[in-house]
Amino acid sequence: MPALIVATTAFTQAADVQSKALGYDPTMVWVPHPIQDRTDDELKALADKHCDEIVGKLTASA
Repeated sequence: MPALIVATTAFTQAADVQSKALGYDPTMVWVPHPIQDRTDDELKALADKHCDEIVGKLTASA
């Protein structure tokens, strides 16, 4: 089953360190940080902006 991680750009270094420690190179989609103070409309716009990238990575051939 295809999977990926969506995280904010504040966590790029942490994700890199964890990935190396676990010996795993996950597929990642990075979105702008922060997200917790965004309005519902801003979150919907952010999701719309990254939807094609997410779907593309989930459906890409390995």
